[in-house]
Amino acid sequence: MNNNAGRNCPIRYQYGAAKIAEVPATTCDVLYVVGGLYGNAYALDAVEAMAAQEQAQARICFNGDFNWFNVSDEDFKHINQRVLKHDCILGNVEAELGEPLDAADCGCAYPDHVDQDVVDRSNAIHTELKRVAQSNPDLLAQLSAKPLFARYAVNGVNVAVVHGDADSLAGWRFDPEHLHDREQATWRVESFAKADVSVFASSHTCSAAFHLERLPQGKMGLISNNGAAGMPSANNSFDGLITRVATKPFHDPALVYSAMAIQGVWVEQLRVRIDQAAWQQHFLAQWPEGTAAHLSYFDRISKGH
Repeated sequence: MNNNAGRNCPIRYQYGAAKIAEVPATTCDVLYVVGGLYGNAYALDAVEAMAAQEQAQARICFNGDFNWFNVSDEDFKHINQRVLKHDCILGNVEAELGEPLDAADCGCAYPDHVDQDVVDRSNAIHTELKRVAQSNPDLLAQLSAKPLFARYAVNGVNVAVVHGDADSLAGWRFDPEHLHDREQATWRVESFAKADVSVFASSHTCSAAFHLERLPQGKMGLISNNGAAGMPSANNSFDGLITRVATKPFHDPALVYSAMAIQGVWVEQLRVRIDQAAWQQHFLAQWPEGTAAHLSYFDRISKGH
């Protein structure tokens, strides 16, 4: 038994920011970065509906953990078949799906301040998800082939899409707590330079942040951690969040949670609004009271963030 399960950060997760710069940037006018969908099909409906209303074609990149609560065979297929029609990179959830069933480890690399009961429940949730994933080998093979990060260019502004942070798939240094730490500013500034980007979009920590960093030569860099698209992430609301990067601001100001112009390009966090009653009913059908996901997440789902 691995006593550090859920707190480990596998060596294969480590890539380093300089590797991001080696990836050719995919050019687009509108980029949606959707982190932490967590198997919520209602949130996926909302994201695709917003993208469909864009004047320019929106490119959607799911930056990991699009699976989590979708532990029925039907839900697993539904989520992954839809996500795989778009761009996507691995989150720790997807990266661990092919591991042995008796190795209960979600790959979250939880820091010490996270309660052990939370870690144990995450490992239990992931084991259920892993079981259904391994019964769908074709989908699992497609997921396993996905990269750890991606790079885009929106009107000449380079954007790194990662799951965790600039160096690691399960890194926590884009969590709000770390972003407030000025002692880590040097690492952040160096990460922008190594990756050759002006924007980082991440989500792993499930806590939203929108952080402006001063770079050399009077330039600015932005880190947008959207928290989660599929769970309440905007303060005092039930809304999830996604990151949007585009040449023009989003057409509906009511859905804009955070916004900043970087080198003439808009970076925004958009609210993801869904039918909460329908989603909660669907969640409870798979994760009733007393189950691991219910204990860890239902308060947030039912009461908001």
